[in-house]
Amino acid sequence: MKTGVLQDLSELLGPRLVTAAADLRAHGQSESWFPETPPDAVAYPETTDEVSRLVAICARHGCPVVAWGAGTSLEGHALAFGGGVAVDFARMNRVLEVRPGDMQAVVQPGITREALNADLRATGLMFPVDPGANASIGGMAATRASGTTTVRYGTMRDNVLALEVVLADGRVIRTGSGARKSAAGYDLTGLFVGSEGTLGLITELTLRLHGQPEAISAAVCAFPDFAAAVEAVIATVQSGIPMARIEFVDEEIARIFNAEAGTGFPELPHLMVEFHGSDAGAAEDARRFGEIAESYGALGFDWATTTEDRNRLWRMRHGAYRSCIASRPGCMGMVTDICVPISRLAEAVAETRADIVELGLDGPILGHVGDGNFHAILLLERDNPDELARAKDLTRRLADRAIRLGGTITGEHGVGLGKKGLMALEHGGAWDVMARIKRALDPDDILNPGKVVEVSR
Repeated sequence: MKTGVLQDLSELLGPRLVTAAADLRAHGQSESWFPETPPDAVAYPETTDEVSRLVAICARHGCPVVAWGAGTSLEGHALAFGGGVAVDFARMNRVLEVRPGDMQAVVQPGITREALNADLRATGLMFPVDPGANASIGGMAATRASGTTTVRYGTMRDNVLALEVVLADGRVIRTGSGARKSAAGYDLTGLFVGSEGTLGLITELTLRLHGQPEAISAAVCAFPDFAAAVEAVIATVQSGIPMARIEFVDEEIARIFNAEAGTGFPELPHLMVEFHGSDAGAAEDARRFGEIAESYGALGFDWATTTEDRNRLWRMRHGAYRSCIASRPGCMGMVTDICVPISRLAEAVAETRADIVELGLDGPILGHVGDGNFHAILLLERDNPDELARAKDLTRRLADRAIRLGGTITGEHGVGLGKKGLMALEHGGAWDVMARIKRALDPDDILNPGKVVEVSR
């Protein structure tokens, strides 16, 4: 990094520009399989004006800028592969305004989803998007996150109404509004949601909120095979039963849960479900689901009747990645995902399981059966290039399968660097259009360079 950049940024931020080795290492790691890639410096802005001035300085010097949230990305989204400055939004973590009558909140990007919902608790409102990890709201928007509640509440695309964004030259723009709809021009909010920090840095978000449910009913049940579980879900959806969550884990993860948590799950595919509504409504939805599930061979229903039981159930589901890693001591995880139409989900999972066996990999499968998204958690021996090569082969097979079945190469993990090489497979000529948008907004390619699109400087 040029000395002039550090000097100018130090004058702007003082001690909030950090070059200590420990800070750089912390911002060079992720939940992905990529090696540690520290930036040259870490900036901790506190206002949109500081972000604007910071980016303008970096633009003058041609210095890369990479936004940093909670660092939980799985495809290397926030790693500074080309060096430069990591902009950590941890100090921009406030709820700026709650509008109960409009069911909206205005927040800074560094607030995490758990902190936001804790702040909203007394209002009777909640922000429902739940990717599992306690991710930052800005990072969730940048990666168009979704998760366990998507089947009812939608993804970040559906729950972000407006943004404040700093562009590559330091300009600040606002997109969208507090209105529920608009026909005024291009949907720039939708453009920045999912852009992974390659088009601008999000400094403020207006979010759609939802009412906290009066009652919640949850359960876990086993099925003789995954196809039966999917058929039960399809029948439930067609019956108009409003599920809040409907997750699946395969027999390997059921076995891992039993070993780690002392549960007594049959070593079969399982569904984990949750219903939100009034006391009577949630109970009726759960009863109707139970009847449908049993008609497809479900067994071993375990109803979570208390808040503690429900929390235990979803902690276990959200902790599945860590549990899988712990099941093979010393391994690293390479997690990949695809999303297909629900009618093709059983087929996709069966073919993927066959590929995992053929390639000699250890790869439990879980996912969001309600929206056709599933993940393979590949447990790889560290520093074993042969296993890593086979895992990358599986990733390519998954991408081919997703496209063949009418789906997408990633339902929620995003592109980053890890899936950039697969983008042409899904998008064809539209991928070049994305690159043209990138060049128009960031002609010097300083914002998270090397991610999502292929741009020659």
